[in-house]
Amino acid sequence: MGWSVLGVAVLVVAWGIVIYNGLVRGRVAGDAAWAQIDVQLKRRYDLVPNLLEAVKGYAAHERDTFQAVVQARQKAIDAQGVAAQAQAETSLTASLRGLLALREAYPDLKANQNFLALQEELASTENRIGFARQHYNDAVNAYNGSIAVFPAVLIANNFGFVRRDFFELEDGPQREAPRVSF
Repeated sequence: MGWSVLGVAVLVVAWGIVIYNGLVRGRVAGDAAWAQIDVQLKRRYDLVPNLLEAVKGYAAHERDTFQAVVQARQKAIDAQGVAAQAQAETSLTASLRGLLALREAYPDLKANQNFLALQEELASTENRIGFARQHYNDAVNAYNGSIAVFPAVLIANNFGFVRRDFFELEDGPQREAPRVSF
């Protein structure tokens, strides 16, 4: 009788350890996926000043557009947390869309090799951000699911595993990356 109770206790402890470790792995996977989004967003933020400089030479009087991009970039850099980051990225995407629209008004800008190279780099970065976002949301979905199911929910609640937010942009038209055409 004593050995069977001890055996059951060992199994319960082992079961708890396995579940706990799985939850930790899920949380770490979410952190790693968020770090990839952060890397791609940093890349995007670094491109913005170069893009602004390329456009300024052709459209110096578009000060409001430039200012909107600069402000949106800074808000995105300063954003803390998934929801704030998503909101800031929505604003930055909209302001970049306005900046890129200037190419239609300035034919010489459309032909500028530096501007074209920056547009291509921005399009590539937007794709990378999209993939990183998807990977993060997949990791969050798996993690959120794992902390919600029985019996893992018992361990999750007792050890501070909390639901994570998805990285979602605010509304339909702004969910699209800025359109870059050549």
